[in-house]
Amino acid sequence: MTYVILKHLHVTCVVLSGLGFSLRAWWMLRESPYLKVPLVRIFPHVVDTILLSSAIVMAYLSAQYPFEQGWLTAKLFGLLAYIGCGTMALKRGKTREARIAFLVLAVLSYVYIVSVALTRSPYLL
Repeated sequence: MTYVILKHLHVTCVVLSGLGFSLRAWWMLRESPYLKVPLVRIFPHVVDTILLSSAIVMAYLSAQYPFEQGWLTAKLFGLLAYIGCGTMALKRGKTREARIAFLVLAVLSYVYIVSVALTRSPYLL
């Protein structure tokens, strides 16, 4: 698989992950029964596994690694924030207000990760 194809796969999964999270967040806010559908529960894990796998392979192929490249380190920490806040927003938040607060933080983390990827800079411009 060429690097360009792998990058397109990665970007596609980034978009699918963001759209999927947004849809599940909307359903969470509306208390929709769709959140309990098995495909809705499994599909994000498949997309995120492909997303992470493609990132690891691209890092290997390009010889650019977190903790050596500041922007990749920033993406890694942004990803950890996105996962943690997303989990709190969709599953583990104890109150509606807490879930909404974590939802906002998760979206901000996602936007930060995308901006770092586009600029290759860990700094907000």
